[in-house]
Amino acid sequence: MRDNTGGNHMKLWYRQPAEEWVEALPVGNGRLGGMVYGGIKGEQIALNEETLWSGTKRGGEREEPLRHLDESRRLIFAGRYSDAQAVIEAHMLGPAGNAFQAMGDLEIVMSHSSSVEDYRRELDLRTGLCRTDYVSNGVGIKREIFVSAVDQVMVVRLEADRSGAIELEAALTSRLNYGVKKCGIDRIILTGAAPSLLDHEKELSEDTVVYEENQGIQFQVHLQAILDGGIVETHGGRLVVKGADAVTLLLTAATSFNGFDRDPALEGLDPRPRCDAWLNEAAKLSYAELRERHISDITLYFDRVKLELDAPSREDIPTDERIAAVLAGQADERLTELFFQFGRYLMISASRPGTQPTTLQGIWNNMTKPPWSCNYTTNINTQMNYWPAEVCNLAEFHEPLFELLEDLRIAGARMAKAYYNCRGWASHHNVDLWRNTTPSPGSASWAYWPMGGVWLCQHLWEHYAYGLDQDFLRNKAYPIMKEAAQFCLDYLVEDEEGNLVSVPSTSPENTFIAPDGQRSAVSMSSTMDIALMRELFTNCIEAARVLEMDAAFSQSLQEALERLLPLRIGQHGQLQEWFRDFDEAEPGHRHTAHLYPLHPGNQITVRGTPELAKAARVSLDRRRIHEGEDTIGWCYSWNISMYARLEDAETAHSYLTKLLGNPFPNLFNAHRHPKITFYPLTIEANFAASAGIAELLMQSHAGELHLLPALPKAWPSGRISGIRARGGYELDLDWADGKLRSAAIRATQSGRCQVRTAVPIAVEAADWEQVEDGVIAFTAEAGRSYTITADVAHMIAKGSSTQKKS
Repeated sequence: MRDNTGGNHMKLWYRQPAEEWVEALPVGNGRLGGMVYGGIKGEQIALNEETLWSGTKRGGEREEPLRHLDESRRLIFAGRYSDAQAVIEAHMLGPAGNAFQAMGDLEIVMSHSSSVEDYRRELDLRTGLCRTDYVSNGVGIKREIFVSAVDQVMVVRLEADRSGAIELEAALTSRLNYGVKKCGIDRIILTGAAPSLLDHEKELSEDTVVYEENQGIQFQVHLQAILDGGIVETHGGRLVVKGADAVTLLLTAATSFNGFDRDPALEGLDPRPRCDAWLNEAAKLSYAELRERHISDITLYFDRVKLELDAPSREDIPTDERIAAVLAGQADERLTELFFQFGRYLMISASRPGTQPTTLQGIWNNMTKPPWSCNYTTNINTQMNYWPAEVCNLAEFHEPLFELLEDLRIAGARMAKAYYNCRGWASHHNVDLWRNTTPSPGSASWAYWPMGGVWLCQHLWEHYAYGLDQDFLRNKAYPIMKEAAQFCLDYLVEDEEGNLVSVPSTSPENTFIAPDGQRSAVSMSSTMDIALMRELFTNCIEAARVLEMDAAFSQSLQEALERLLPLRIGQHGQLQEWFRDFDEAEPGHRHTAHLYPLHPGNQITVRGTPELAKAARVSLDRRRIHEGEDTIGWCYSWNISMYARLEDAETAHSYLTKLLGNPFPNLFNAHRHPKITFYPLTIEANFAASAGIAELLMQSHAGELHLLPALPKAWPSGRISGIRARGGYELDLDWADGKLRSAAIRATQSGRCQVRTAVPIAVEAADWEQVEDGVIAFTAEAGRSYTITADVAHMIAKGSSTQKKS
């Protein structure tokens, strides 16, 4: 492995400051987030705190939707799909959710000239240190910024190579209602409030951002200056530093949020004691100690996985210039390494155990009314945020999503009863801090989709599949999965042929042309519904078997499974998206929801279901032919994994290349869409790309470890270490000339391990048997490591399917 601890290998770096928020560099500890501009005369850091949202706890659910459920079903069974959609949109949707809020800004104004030399700003992904260096009037200035998960503070260090040269003013501001006051000679406190009402549609009032007394979330931001030499004073809500050799600014924040089901004003937490405690404890440590504690923490996770592609290095070219070069058609395979690790860095920075899950923008947002409320969009985006958690060896960072599911289990049960008279729990596609689970107002094509919770349950099973932790399965995963399955059982109804069908049903955000010529989104048993319920029922049955419980419930699921509609192949040879082979209103639509059973599901595999895999390929290729302007970053990321599952390395790589030419200069995904006037950040493409790169190199969804299943020609040689596989394995792979050279498999659990490669292989230090050419199996023991070799000396005689090697 290359030494990745120095140089530019794991750094985003630039020759100029950020001019816009989407050029700034992200830092975070899961709870606190910052976007660092790296200015010269002045530094700006946009601030976020995970629980600063608009609104308050939700009231009771509406009663009207249930009164119209039977009517919508009657119309669908009669083939009057557009009429059913009209009923849904008029009577069966819910109120809008709330939005994640920009908390404010830390603004630092330097006293020196704005004319500088040798400017450089960078973000070191491995250490989480964001640094700006330059020379002003012969004085070297260095700023270093990080957010510590260990000490719960943002740390800003300013140093000069000349004694007494640091002079600055630091202030806190916010877009929200706020005030700033002094707290001693070296600390200031910003106190503010989030809006109690955010009306996106201008339906409730002319003022779409409403503040009401004693309503909504309150918050505080504390800033303290610690000096090496010089003096600090407070003036007008600002910290003023004069003649310092160095300055350490410590910042922390907290809100009154006290749970999704508690009023943050009447039952909220006081942010002051927590901020005081964090700041007082951090102030006892030197800057060097704070820095070391932070680096030790982040590298513990970051260093678990390393990826190296043997390709020409372009590390001495600034990151923004590398992105522009890829967009212009130049190759830069080493940028893939940086992009892969950037996704892992974002997860470490935005989804710590004990925090809220990552939103559409992670933990970073600079608006009061952000695009799509910067919420949890569970018809694809939230799930993509967590695709790399298991395979990229960040399993514990999955935990915030599981805690969200615990909340949705409660809130979604109330909604399921009120809207559908069903047991269990469910959620639609827009979730917020207050655990909204109802349909949003708008088109039924995206607003009406009660399968969000079912999809989220896949993450519980995946966490178990990778680690085989039965305590987690018993105490966390299975209870949530079971209740989601109960909802599905109750939501299904019998059609005239005795099948169990989901009605009403949509395929997220897509529409079809009905036989009457009407464009509609609503029918019954979309392919995604079928795939999600089939997967959930199957996983619940297997969980009950492992845990030796719930035999009767498992039997009811098995009976329902046998009555679900099958996956079907349509007139073009494509996998059908709906229960009938309707014509597509948008053949190039950005969503490929019906391909869920290919990825991230596993119901369609190249060898297990070859005809369905071929049909999935036709669907994907048809989308490519008709690809439109709204086929954007997250679509590219999903396509990487889907083509990887089809073992089409070159098409998958082409989408990765498109993605690498797509982002903002800071590598965040730019959500380019023709219907919006600007390109907002949405972060799911970053996460899903990391998972997709891993999928090209190793797959484990079909009951075996498939090594290098879709290796692009552009990566003829390389290595990856520390990736995880289902079944309780961790792997290191090394390849050359496009073929596996060796692999190390570390088993955390005992069991049968089957390995597939494109070359004959053998295992050292284990009895193994050949299953077929390029496929072997052996019994792995927990705690042991096994070396796979692709050496002709170990070639097995063809046709000896049971021959063993010891």
